[in-house]
Amino acid sequence: MSDTITDTAPDPFDAIVDAPFDSALSERYLVYAMSTITARSLPDLRDGLKPVQRRLLWAMRGLKLDPAQGYKKCARVVGEVIGKYHPHGDQSVYDAMVRLAQSFALRYPLVDGQGNFGNIDGDGAAAFRYTEARLTRVAVDLMAGLDEGTVAFKPTYNGEEHEPEIMPGLFPNLLANGASGIAVGMATSIPPHNAAELIDAAMLLIDNADASTAELLEHVQGPDLPTGGLIVDGPETIAAAYESGRGSLRVRARFGEVEKGSGTGSWQLVITEIPYQVQKGKLIEQIAQLIVDKKLPILEDVRDESDEEIRIVLVPKSRNVDQQVLMDSLYRLTDLETRISLNMNVLDATHTPRVMGLKEVLANWLAHQFEVLVNRSRHRLGKIDDRMELLGGYIIAFLNLDRIIEIIRTEDEPKPVMMAEFELNDRQAEAILNMRLRSLRRLEEMELRSERDALEKEREELVKLIESPARQRTRMKRDLAALHKTYGPETALGARRTTIKQAAPAREIPLEAMIEREPVTVILSQRGWIRAMKGHADLASLDAGKFKDGDTLAFAVHSQTTDKILFACDNGRFYTLGADRLPGGRGFGEPLRLLVDIDSDAAIVAMLPVAAAERLLVASSAGRGFVLPVSAAVSETRKGRQTVNLKPKVRLKCVRPIGATDDYVAVVGDNRKLVVFPIAELPEMARGQGVMLQRYRDGGLSDAITFRFEDGLSWAMGGDSGRTRTEADLTAWRVARGAGGRMPPNGFPRDNRFE
Repeated sequence: MSDTITDTAPDPFDAIVDAPFDSALSERYLVYAMSTITARSLPDLRDGLKPVQRRLLWAMRGLKLDPAQGYKKCARVVGEVIGKYHPHGDQSVYDAMVRLAQSFALRYPLVDGQGNFGNIDGDGAAAFRYTEARLTRVAVDLMAGLDEGTVAFKPTYNGEEHEPEIMPGLFPNLLANGASGIAVGMATSIPPHNAAELIDAAMLLIDNADASTAELLEHVQGPDLPTGGLIVDGPETIAAAYESGRGSLRVRARFGEVEKGSGTGSWQLVITEIPYQVQKGKLIEQIAQLIVDKKLPILEDVRDESDEEIRIVLVPKSRNVDQQVLMDSLYRLTDLETRISLNMNVLDATHTPRVMGLKEVLANWLAHQFEVLVNRSRHRLGKIDDRMELLGGYIIAFLNLDRIIEIIRTEDEPKPVMMAEFELNDRQAEAILNMRLRSLRRLEEMELRSERDALEKEREELVKLIESPARQRTRMKRDLAALHKTYGPETALGARRTTIKQAAPAREIPLEAMIEREPVTVILSQRGWIRAMKGHADLASLDAGKFKDGDTLAFAVHSQTTDKILFACDNGRFYTLGADRLPGGRGFGEPLRLLVDIDSDAAIVAMLPVAAAERLLVASSAGRGFVLPVSAAVSETRKGRQTVNLKPKVRLKCVRPIGATDDYVAVVGDNRKLVVFPIAELPEMARGQGVMLQRYRDGGLSDAITFRFEDGLSWAMGGDSGRTRTEADLTAWRVARGAGGRMPPNGFPRDNRFE
């Protein structure tokens, strides 16, 4: 027996196929890719559903979850779906169900959810054991005709049940509710539209199959998003997107009327609608972060006062803030303006993925609806023929009722006797034999003939409908008109929510334009603590100001909140901070190193407003320097900008603003030698080491300054006198750049500094 089994069993090695690895892998990956495209990610243009959504609706219909019935637990629905139709994870099925119930995700929800199905803040739904659901009227309309032979059915994955290949209903779900999905190598993104507008466009296409996209767009204004908002692109952009089936459209939030604030003359903006697929919670966090980072200084506060309706309150910094500037800034910096993608990549009737324009989508959808109409008519025709066949038998039975009763009572096999005597067929004879006694009282000839005449008339109409495309178009328009009444613009569900209103792109508002101009005094201590006091304080009295123990004043400048402050370090790197972003002057301030990334071994050698001059004189301890444009020193990052290249052990010593009329440079060294030469001898550079200003045998550069030669060179006198001295005749010190120089005039400061 063992030998017999061995002889008849197939050799497993016979199933091994010798094939190149790359071709085998590519073939299998292609199968996987096509499965993802056709059975998971892309919607069918005929009903706008993906397989999991279609199976959800079919399972809920089987559970009799009609709008008029009660709710059932979502866990029951999910179990039904994955047990009979969709052998995948329960969470993915429930996620699809949740989306079908979200009024902020679907323009016309297909599931009526009871419980927590998530919200526009971005919170997730409760577990399916807590939530309940039933179908909506829209879903019923989408599935209308399933019992009327309109579409084909296919076996489920295990062959035990059947499911529809497509939904036959007249509701234009693909464009009305939109779709999104990512497959392998392709994706789809279709925003929701207004159903009434789609019906109007479809009726136009029935009357004129050659209608252009432009003519269809006279009815379909554009997307009609469940969250409202505004589409602000122009007609040309919208038309181009719908013509090709690809494009993107700008969506903005809707601002309500400007409301009065708490103060006299104050006001506040209220957002009543936000862009589609933007989470309200993250949007408010985004706006709040702008306030914290001081990137939107004209905005004081943001509050979420939403309940069932969106209400986000924006409080400006002052009543003088320009409302349009605030709105434009929010559009550019936050998701109050977003772009929605239009990529109408769908599966056609042959399950082939294609990108279609608006006209092609509507035309293919109408072709499917005409096919459904013909199938329904043929199915009804078959039902009529079956009924008329039985009615013929009932009429014969009525006319010969006594004889038929006699045959049934006396014959062992009454069926063949009846068929032979009254010329009945098998179905008619079987129907008569299966009649109950109580049914005999209803066998009235007039009623039977009346029903048969009505059915004959209906049959004639159906035959004409099937054979006449013109009648089919008329019937389709009548059905669409009836649907239009349900979803028309006068209904609560059908009223358009999104406004199409062309607007220019949001202006890019410079940060300076959003800062209220106020005078401040910027103070930097020796230990690097910085603060900005309101007003222009007396710089001479700041030494006695408020500093930490052991700390003193290093730099102080008058500025405006709209100014940028430039900080120069002795390692040649420059940093920039907005005066409005500096800590207030009530306390000690904050360490400057928390605001910018200054090297631990670097020291600040200069602090000045960017607006103080257009050019700077920079010089190193080695006596080299150049003219630096201020624009080349400004940096927008925390890391600053390396502007002066220095050799080891050489430090940036001097950074001085160059006056508009200054024409000479004065340089003094640690050796107390002074040189004066024209500023024209210095190169203007954005970065570098510069040229030699003064040569030294020992020591290095102590200070440098620019001045107007005709006015002479001035310096402060010693002591507290506050007087200055001016040396008008500088002929003795006027030399070529790079000279050693000579001792300065009498009275020059002993610290070898000009200031």
